[in-house]
Amino acid sequence: MNIPKHDVLLVGGGGAGLRAAIAASETYRGADIGVVSKVYPMRSHTVSAEGGTAAVLREDDNLDLHAYDTIKGSDFLGDQDVVEAFVKEAVDEVIQLEHWGCPWSRDEDGRVSVRAFGGMSVKRTLYAADKTGFHMLHALFQTSLKYDAITRYDEWFVTSLLVEDGRVCGVTALNIRSGNIHAISAKSVIICTGGAGKIFPFTTNAAIKNGDGMALAYRIGCPLKDLEFVQYHPTGLPGTGILMTEASRGEGGHLVNSKGERYLSEYVPGKMELGPRDILSRSFIHEERKGNVFEGPDGSYVHLDLRHLGEKVIDEKLPFVRELTRNYVGIDPVIEPIPVRPVVHYCMGGVHTDIHGATPISGLYAAGEAACVSLNGANRLGSNSLTECLVFGARAGQVAAQHAADTDFADSASMVKMAQDEQKRIETQFFGNNGKERVANIRDDLRQTMEEGAGIFRTEDALKATCDTIRALKERYKNIGIDDHSRVFNTDLVNALELGYMLDVAEGLAHSALLRRESRGSHARSDYEERDDENFLKHSLAYQTDGDPRIEYMPVTLTRWEPEERTY
Repeated sequence: MNIPKHDVLLVGGGGAGLRAAIAASETYRGADIGVVSKVYPMRSHTVSAEGGTAAVLREDDNLDLHAYDTIKGSDFLGDQDVVEAFVKEAVDEVIQLEHWGCPWSRDEDGRVSVRAFGGMSVKRTLYAADKTGFHMLHALFQTSLKYDAITRYDEWFVTSLLVEDGRVCGVTALNIRSGNIHAISAKSVIICTGGAGKIFPFTTNAAIKNGDGMALAYRIGCPLKDLEFVQYHPTGLPGTGILMTEASRGEGGHLVNSKGERYLSEYVPGKMELGPRDILSRSFIHEERKGNVFEGPDGSYVHLDLRHLGEKVIDEKLPFVRELTRNYVGIDPVIEPIPVRPVVHYCMGGVHTDIHGATPISGLYAAGEAACVSLNGANRLGSNSLTECLVFGARAGQVAAQHAADTDFADSASMVKMAQDEQKRIETQFFGNNGKERVANIRDDLRQTMEEGAGIFRTEDALKATCDTIRALKERYKNIGIDDHSRVFNTDLVNALELGYMLDVAEGLAHSALLRRESRGSHARSDYEERDDENFLKHSLAYQTDGDPRIEYMPVTLTRWEPEERTY
């Protein structure tokens, strides 16, 4: 078996992965960098981010204010040393991206334009119309092409992390085109696979976001941190979940109930539509319970009204919103309000890393939504996530490259043996057992129980029921079968492997949520409605075991901002 070798191997080719690859190449001159992605990098989910990316570029703003907004938005669960490093390095990162060709929108005086975003004290969200992620990913991808040291494995799907003598030494990956399993040797591996929104039934996330990298790390003993915190975005299209970007509200859009009222005046009067996403999503549920919502074939909704902005503003600053609403709901936002409702959007939790992106497992690093550094705590502020990909993608790439420079490759013979074992596991589990269970059935049952137990509002009984259901689904998964036994582009096999990842992440999420008996940020317990700093000002850590996950805790890092009541 021919085993390719790379000093640093990226798993995931989106914003964080490409930024890490570039940083690794620049840090360790002469290093060989590999990027494994189950989709072509320009199809990574980063391309879907619309509204903008946050950094301090204006005179009426400062780093401390950005840090405070982020910490308050996190409901004081964000590590403050991480936040301070983030806001400082964000400035250079967005300027660097400008130099790499990102076409930021600009004011008449030539400055990069900024817009308001939820939970931010001032306008600090840079944007490129309402396709910011698309343009950022283009700039990163095109920049990566000039580095001869970077080798891409497009449409390769990582099935396991390889560990020897307590350190990660590579991966096994399915070449989706050929159907063969390969080992790829690496001195450092960086997980950049994005979030896990598809474990829920209604999400803005692409079909590729199933928690792959989180589960890979979880399976080799790396804890998953703060998994219970899942962000709902308040404005998704009913039925499809397609995102109506927060830029819609940043430019002045209104949320209106069935009575014609801007109902947020009751829930977040100081911020209205520019309140944090967790509060706005819960406000919708309160309105729904009062009967102040519209009803349609895809459930209840409220209106996002942009009509007062006028056609010129919508076409200049929100063209993608107009395109999406016309194509998917047959509505022109210039003349009609848009139906919206909360939809799962982002995972605050992920692979536990330190401030540099290093995990507790030697040789393993993580960045982007797949990681939990912890910048976002219990609730992420909109527009911080794209910047997070840049800042912590760069940090992870740098430290992974430094580690690789001082490390040897694992023995090739042992790599071959591990790859053969993985090939045998997949053959036996998915091709050789004639299992009666089908991916779609288990996946649908998983999504239903996650929505029922781990949705916007949670209770002890509902979470226990979800934990019980996931336990039963994992047993059913042992009897999984696939109908397609071909090798080339076997999406049936890929879906089955992804389902295993989804079950692992869902398990950690539900158990972490069950044990956090308080309400904080996106984690809203109807039976424990108050934040409890005495008992839960701490991060959860979910470890895989032979049974239910083991949940441990670690302290939150506080520097200059003491926890206070979170009001807007």
